Amino acid sequence: MSGVQRFIFWALAWIERYRYLKFGIVGASGAVVNLVVLHFGHEVLFNTIESAYQKPYFSLALAISIATINNFTWNRLWTWKDRVQTLEADESPGPVGLRMLGVEFSQYATACAFGIGLQYVLTMLLSGLMDYRLANVVSIVAASVSNFLANDRWTFRKS
Repeated sequence: MSGVQRFIFWALAWIERYRYLKFGIVGASGAVVNLVVLHFGHEVLFNTIESAYQKPYFSLALAISIATINNFTWNRLWTWKDRVQTLEADESPGPVGLRMLGVEFSQYATACAFGIGLQYVLTMLLSGLMDYRLANVVSIVAASVSNFLANDRWTFRKS
């Protein structure tokens, strides 16, 4: 078996892991949230501002922000639930403090910053070639792998 074949099999096995599937499901929910907010912002909320530019600048920033909060919440409660519980047990017994939640969200947002930037830039570039919603979907898919790796290895790392 060649090195390329081994890499392909390794990559396929990695993608099939349970945690990555959860991440994908959460990401799909975030994509739906993103697209709904993007459409609402572009067509309704910011319509008078954005119509002059014919680009979804404000609505895209809002869509990415809300989808990031959605994804953080579900990834914390479901995808990396086991690691979050371990980290919380190590920190202190009792309910989760706002400080710890803030630290986790900051790490999550920082870990996703590259993906968020990639999504924003790709959506802007591709929206000149295709519908802005399709451009956004393509961009979300491109950013998902970097977001998973960054959050798996940093935000929700094993203690």
